[in-house]
Amino acid sequence: QVRLVESGGGSVQAGDSLRLSCATSGGTLIRSAMAWFRQDSGKEREFVAAIRRNDDSTSYADSVKGRFTISRDSAKNTVDLQMNSLKPQDTAVYYCAAGWAYTRAAGTYDYWGQGIRVTVSS
Repeated sequence: QVRLVESGGGSVQAGDSLRLSCATSGGTLIRSAMAWFRQDSGKEREFVAAIRRNDDSTSYADSVKGRFTISRDSAKNTVDLQMNSLKPQDTAVYYCAAGWAYTRAAGTYDYWGQGIRVTVSS
């Protein structure tokens, strides 16, 4: 059974750092891409970052570029999102996703975690 489970969220102050981790099982890491998306109340789910399995290429939303880093550990079957210099506008529920296509479109990812809340206060 394919499972994605996020951890590491919480409430922090602006400028702080958090590290999200996505534990995978059931073969999700053989998917071509793993990604993080986020969704705040009343807003559409938006792309944050993605990593491609075959060469570890990464892609980031402009809003997080230079502050967030996505990485994967095949031995541990995890995909992490290191978030530095957090801003109040980073507040959202963050979702881990796995898919066959290395894209920024949520619709191309076929497995999702349950989401984890990140709150950044000013």
